Amino acid sequence: MRYYTEKPRRGKNKIQIPNTIFVIIAIVVAFNSFLYLFQKRILPTVLDIAEITMKAEAIKVINEETMRIYEENFNYDDIMKIEKDSEGNITMIRSDTIKQNKLTAEVVLACNEKLQNLGELGAKVPLGYMTNNAFFYRMGPKINVKMEQIGNLNTSYDSTFESAGINQVRHKIYLNIDVKMRLVVPLASKDVELSCEIPVSETIIVGKIPDTAINIGR
Repeated sequence: MRYYTEKPRRGKNKIQIPNTIFVIIAIVVAFNSFLYLFQKRILPTVLDIAEITMKAEAIKVINEETMRIYEENFNYDDIMKIEKDSEGNITMIRSDTIKQNKLTAEVVLACNEKLQNLGELGAKVPLGYMTNNAFFYRMGPKINVKMEQIGNLNTSYDSTFESAGINQVRHKIYLNIDVKMRLVVPLASKDVELSCEIPVSETIIVGKIPDTAINIGR
């Protein structure tokens, strides 16, 4: 009796190995293409959108904290000293820089805390914004954008005088605040600068003010 055995098939592994390599190469190419697209197109757009959102929120925080502190602690007569001559003309307007600096220090501390909390919360930007179609703006996965403060807030004062009638002027005091922030997303970051000019006082002064009578601390 004769027995027949099936011969082993050869060449099967030789076909699978090239196919496996091809799949791996295709996956690597697709991943690199997606990563390039993500870094060159998606991330810059996400950062631009997040910049608008986070800057608006940060400026809101700075304005609210500044106005709260000045409403509670600022008194024009305590900080601004007005000197007049015998005829009632104003000869000098001086500011109490110690009290001014105390107020700005309180503003800086309060804003630093609020901005830190805001940065940790961050903002979520839906990828639907990439379509440039308002219908899809809220759709798609969201990228979380964090914000961190770089350095301290810089503060300075400005003031203006406007005519408010005969021998009357309106004195306006502004607090300028500048701060640099950094927006952070996976694989990228962007530095942005915030500038706020906040009116903290508006007072009517009776008397003629010469141009050289102003001495406002900064």
